[in-house]
Amino acid sequence: MSASWTISAEWEPLDSGSPEERACFAALGIYAHGICLTEGSDALANRLRQAPLLSAYHFAEWTAWNWWRLRWEPRSKASDWVYAHRIATIGGGYIWPNLTIFSDGERAALIAKPTDERPQTPFRYITDRAVVIPASEFESELDILIDQVLERLRLAKIADSNLHKVWSGVCEERRTPELARARKLEALLGRDPDESDPQVLERLIADAEQLSVSAIEELAAEHGQTRSILTADELREIAGQNGFDASPRNIVRLTAARELPRGGQVPAWRLGARAAQALRDQERLDGQPISDRQLAEMAGVEVPVLSDRRGAPGISFALDENPIRGRIVLRSKWHGGRRFELARLLGDRIAGPKGGRLFPATRAYTYRQKMQRSFAAEFLSPFDAVDEMLEGDYSTENQQDVAEHFEVSPLTIRTLLVNHGRLEREELDGEFEAAAA
Repeated sequence: MSASWTISAEWEPLDSGSPEERACFAALGIYAHGICLTEGSDALANRLRQAPLLSAYHFAEWTAWNWWRLRWEPRSKASDWVYAHRIATIGGGYIWPNLTIFSDGERAALIAKPTDERPQTPFRYITDRAVVIPASEFESELDILIDQVLERLRLAKIADSNLHKVWSGVCEERRTPELARARKLEALLGRDPDESDPQVLERLIADAEQLSVSAIEELAAEHGQTRSILTADELREIAGQNGFDASPRNIVRLTAARELPRGGQVPAWRLGARAAQALRDQERLDGQPISDRQLAEMAGVEVPVLSDRRGAPGISFALDENPIRGRIVLRSKWHGGRRFELARLLGDRIAGPKGGRLFPATRAYTYRQKMQRSFAAEFLSPFDAVDEMLEGDYSTENQQDVAEHFEVSPLTIRTLLVNHGRLEREELDGEFEAAAA
């Protein structure tokens, strides 16, 4: 079993229900980093119980059907997102935990919230915690649980269940690179298996050959926020109409001696912050604000890129035509927003996936996008300098003054303070690693 999380199933007898339910009725407990995410108050037994009585078959069937979305789809504003990520939507007459599961591609979040206390409800969940686990360990534990359920079905001489069919398909897709690529894109788009427009998938795969697989996956993930997808042709058109000349070869690079953690080894916000600190040290910027000229020079563009007020539709991105010429597009119309977006694109060059011609800065919550945001925040407004200026006064007015000093938004300063534990997070709406720290 993995060290970070486990799903335990202690089989119990059941006299009614379908054959699958009777064979796989269990006290089902979910634990992560030593925390029980399924603990609740059992009114009938008048005690706390860590593993409520549930249908392991229904749970396994739900996780198998949603496997690709659980593994790859980040947090989204789509109205149907919860049905693929919140265990309480399983149904079947059971009282399921209010546990939400989603991934940024490298790490999976498990967020448990208490359920309401209602009359005549025999079980109420009480855990209020968020934890983060490596996505690879998330996969392995689900594999173990589903195999256990399939073994129970075998012992009960139940063959050809829906779980058998769904899981067999998932395993075949995971083994086949072309199928896995398509399923991952569907999940990033917020679609169930085989529910995406085939033409959209074909276009994304073709664009990936031109621009890079990782960049196109970021565009697919943006669909969950905006419900739109930009094609390679549309990106070129936007770059031509709304973009500015850029020189990829003039972009600042980290020296070879400064090695960063590989993606997924640390939370995205920590990777972004480390990359920003390393670049600041290399360029001897100390804790001082970065001028427009300094930022533009390091990003390989001219200063007017930051003063332009037109903005652009869609997303911010850099598109390289070749090693010496490219275009850069910034979405924001505001000076502070354009500085932040340009810093994000610089961070993507520094700490993002290597290779490819497209560097997108989207509104999605993938690992790559969260790293970019953290890089930009730390690079433009280094936390140590921010903390020193605030001197323990974290009032809104003081944060505003510091934001103006570094030419960033007050939200950027607040995010830095939350990530570094100076302020408590009011809600689980930002970087889930900080919420789970």
